[in-house]
Amino acid sequence: MSADPLLPPSDADLPTHGADPFGWLEEVSGDEPLDWVRQRNEHAQETLGGDDLVATRAAIREVLDSDDRIPAVSRIGDHLYNFWRDADHERGLWRRTTPDSYRSADPAWETVLDLDALAADEDESWVWHGASVLRPTPEQLAAGEPWRRALVDLSPGGSDADVTREFDLVEKRFVPAAEGGFHRPLAKGGLAWADEDTVYAFTDLGEGTTTSSGYPRTVVLWRRGTPLASAPVVYEGSVDDMYIMGSRSRTPGFERDLVRRSIAFYRSEVFLVDDVGTPEQRLVRLEVPESAEVGLHREWLTVELREDWRAGGRTYPGGSLLGVVLDDFLAGSRDLTVLFEPTSSTSLVGATWTRHHLVVTVLEDVAHAAHVLTPPDLTDDADARAPWARGDLPVGGELLTIGVGAVSAVDSDDVWVTRSGYLEPSTLGVTTVVGPGDPPREPEVLKSAPAFFDADDMVAAQHFATSDDGTRVPYFVVGRADLVRPADDSAPGAAPTLLYGYGGFEIPLLPGYSGTVGRAWLARGGVYVVANIRGGGEYGPRWHQAALREKRHRAYEDFAAVARDLVARGITTPEHLGVQGGSNGGLLAGNMLTQYPELFGAVVIQVPLLDMRRYSRLLAGASWVAEYGDPDVAEDWDFLRTFSPYHLHDPERRYPPVLLTTSTKDDRVHPGHARKMAAKMLAAGQDVTYYENVEGGHGGAANNAQAAHMAALAWTFLRGRIT
Repeated sequence: MSADPLLPPSDADLPTHGADPFGWLEEVSGDEPLDWVRQRNEHAQETLGGDDLVATRAAIREVLDSDDRIPAVSRIGDHLYNFWRDADHERGLWRRTTPDSYRSADPAWETVLDLDALAADEDESWVWHGASVLRPTPEQLAAGEPWRRALVDLSPGGSDADVTREFDLVEKRFVPAAEGGFHRPLAKGGLAWADEDTVYAFTDLGEGTTTSSGYPRTVVLWRRGTPLASAPVVYEGSVDDMYIMGSRSRTPGFERDLVRRSIAFYRSEVFLVDDVGTPEQRLVRLEVPESAEVGLHREWLTVELREDWRAGGRTYPGGSLLGVVLDDFLAGSRDLTVLFEPTSSTSLVGATWTRHHLVVTVLEDVAHAAHVLTPPDLTDDADARAPWARGDLPVGGELLTIGVGAVSAVDSDDVWVTRSGYLEPSTLGVTTVVGPGDPPREPEVLKSAPAFFDADDMVAAQHFATSDDGTRVPYFVVGRADLVRPADDSAPGAAPTLLYGYGGFEIPLLPGYSGTVGRAWLARGGVYVVANIRGGGEYGPRWHQAALREKRHRAYEDFAAVARDLVARGITTPEHLGVQGGSNGGLLAGNMLTQYPELFGAVVIQVPLLDMRRYSRLLAGASWVAEYGDPDVAEDWDFLRTFSPYHLHDPERRYPPVLLTTSTKDDRVHPGHARKMAAKMLAAGQDVTYYENVEGGHGGAANNAQAAHMAALAWTFLRGRIT
């Protein structure tokens, strides 16, 4: 065995899957594993059930079902479309209204597709995965033809695998395959419109057509009325790739066919396809770094860098956004315009094109600002190398998250603007982006969400903790003023406090209003904390890359530093401090449990990765090797084992109480992670509560009722352990 009993076993000591005494729980739908799940669910209901759970679930359900929520909309032709769930529509309605009606206090909604009725008719628990609508040609629009053709994605029970069906927006019905409608069978993948009689199909087409992660390996051009199996291949990737897909940009005058080859997370290639689907077909790769993200808008190519790039005799730092005329770039020019360049405290978090402008949203120490960049107008024979005009969009605010999205990048300069803060309910507005010389326009607020809890005596504040290597780590604290800002520093507080984190995949955690957190926790005297640890995207790619692979420990050290800082500030004590995380955040919470148990009074681990020896062999796990490392490579396992909670668990060690939850339908992160960890800890006689929802996919719930129940379990568990 390993010389140090606190370290996980060496590779030679590690049991194989067959020798793992809890490996049988990886059989997702096996009779014995599901019997075990039912027994654990019954135990969880017995342990956590009661008046508190019922009341909490009802309070959360009221938030989720509220008719006063802001209906998020997308402009499609003359209508605004919205997908909506409430108490009467458990699975949801796809519906539409007019822009004028949407501005009213009580919009008149027309139902386009009723998922509850569809689920009942087909005896399937359909979950909405979205829709894409074909933009008519300029000639069709001039002739007054409607936006008619849609591709609707539906998932059984919320799994990542879904089906795609063609839908007629005029007749409000699915187009049967017998009438030539496009229907994609259940798999991970999708369809994308090329024209009204052709789609790109990237899906499981049989043996050899998926990657090792279970995603599409090929993209084909599927013509209406022909078998999918005979569709010509546009591109075929490697089995070790992550995902292959195709699409067509239909901006009039700038129609382009594209293939994207996702090699791994943070590595991809993008190809322009000429004469697609013909014997003369030719693919031209955009020669940018594999780690970069590219965007196309009319004449322009944008390149967002994750790493430094030497081009045209100049080095552009990672985190920058660059712009260039696409035709010039294809001709060999590397005379790039810097649209954004990060500093030690700033990062780019969003960019959206309108017809004439590019709006970028930027974080500075996790505070939002939005800027307008206007390229030279090439229709006036302007020099493509001329400076882009720069201005601001007046949408900022203290400790607020700002979202800016184009209403239509093809023919409008209008943008949707959302604002939300921990104590400020969300608003949705619209404004027209203007160029240089015109005064910026304040957004017109169209919708405001209600306040779901009384925040009059509450505050939100930002602090910084110091991690083990001296790095300053920001975090947000929300709660009653007397709890968040103790009056007497010499008398430590003991407020029940929940610390939440994620720390992966360059995803930032930003301020936002949550009626659920407010009702279930803040209004009942709890303090809520969000940690912006390394691995996330709060400071751009460098913040993410600082905790990749063998540097993963930094994310956990950052999180532990925030926990200690909360105690040092007199807000709470370890006995009253809980931690919560899901997915990659579940791996974070699992490491807090196994590496820092003395810092916490309770741990909530949701849809988690925990067995880092097996993760790459389970479902989509192989696609995350770039984030964590490859356990089948000895050098990688040497560091992976240091943050594999399943192997770090010590049956003789004392751990805080833990709640583990997952979903049987999660086909992204295997439910075996949570099952095996729970079983291992239970076998050691430790305090574990386990609950597995039968539906919900990686989101953990397929409808509002399930979401309310899953959330109520966590809040009830926490109140019972750290209050």
